[in-house]
Amino acid sequence: MMARIEKIELRMVDLVPKVKRTDAIQSFVSQETPIVTITDSDGAVGTGYSYTIGTGGSSVMRLLADHLCPRIIGRDPDMIEAIWHELEFLTHATTIGAITAIALAAIDTALWDLRARKQNLPLWKLAGGAKERCPLYTTEGGWLHIETEALVDDALQAKAKGFTGSKVKIGRPHVSEDVARLSAVRKAVGDGYEIMTDANQAFTIDEAIRRADRLRDLNLGWIEEPLPADDIDGHARLNRHSATPIAVGESLYSIRHFREYMQKGACSIVQVDVGRIGGITPWLKVAHAAEAFDIPVCPHFLMELHVSLVCAIQNGRYVEYIPQLDDLTGKKMTIKDGQAYAPPEPGIGIDWDWDAVKAQSIAEFTTEIR
Repeated sequence: MMARIEKIELRMVDLVPKVKRTDAIQSFVSQETPIVTITDSDGAVGTGYSYTIGTGGSSVMRLLADHLCPRIIGRDPDMIEAIWHELEFLTHATTIGAITAIALAAIDTALWDLRARKQNLPLWKLAGGAKERCPLYTTEGGWLHIETEALVDDALQAKAKGFTGSKVKIGRPHVSEDVARLSAVRKAVGDGYEIMTDANQAFTIDEAIRRADRLRDLNLGWIEEPLPADDIDGHARLNRHSATPIAVGESLYSIRHFREYMQKGACSIVQVDVGRIGGITPWLKVAHAAEAFDIPVCPHFLMELHVSLVCAIQNGRYVEYIPQLDDLTGKKMTIKDGQAYAPPEPGIGIDWDWDAVKAQSIAEFTTEIR
């Protein structure tokens, strides 16, 4: 007999980042983490999650509890594609946007976890199986408030551990400040170590072109989110002018947005984020489309989940090192010589510490749906 979705448990944990995180437009002070656990009639269980950077968590939880989760009780959990499209259409009046995508992502990831566990496969093999490990770059030591000497020290430490590169936030009031900070890092680490940069949508097109020109001699890995994410034509213009690759993705919520970026030559690197695109199902669509354009995928954030997906696809290049789930998990992501290894266990590879999850769950958003 076909299994059916019998029970869905909802929780939200509000995590405080381990370090102060600042960029050109905001300070990242909280990680609201919605957690969805789905149990089917065979007793199999799958857990998914997503995140905010401090606002919207309560709205995500109400969308899950009031509208999305009740809709899939009794459904075949293996019909992941059908469920994703049905839920997206159910919310068509509120898509495309962050709140809906974050909610969809938690459900979709739980369904993939459930499928992988029932098939006794790790996610990276179930979703493709391209490689068992991938290189890491670190962001945790590159925030905008950090002084230049500390930026240099962190990059040198990461290089010594075997990391491929370091990301440094840009967007200081004058381009000369960004140039000075990045030049100091480049001088310290040498030419063989990657330096990625991230502007967090802070620039206008004229300022982005100007800064990209000033930074070109530093041989940067990329400039991330230089312009507002919905300015596709601006990114296309910048990408034509810039010798440095342009990276986008963390603030895009639709596979069609990525399609337009790639068709218009508006980016050189795709940073699709499971938690922002709406789950593993659309993440894989974007990654495979990027392969058709010969564009590498270097996902934003969620390293504990993205390591499996980067290892699932041929064009997965890097995983971004920003620990998120240490306070809620037992076994951590395996890192050796700057390489992240895909978890071999069945499922998405997250070893939840349920005592810790339950202890930190916000009571208001803890609910069970049958």
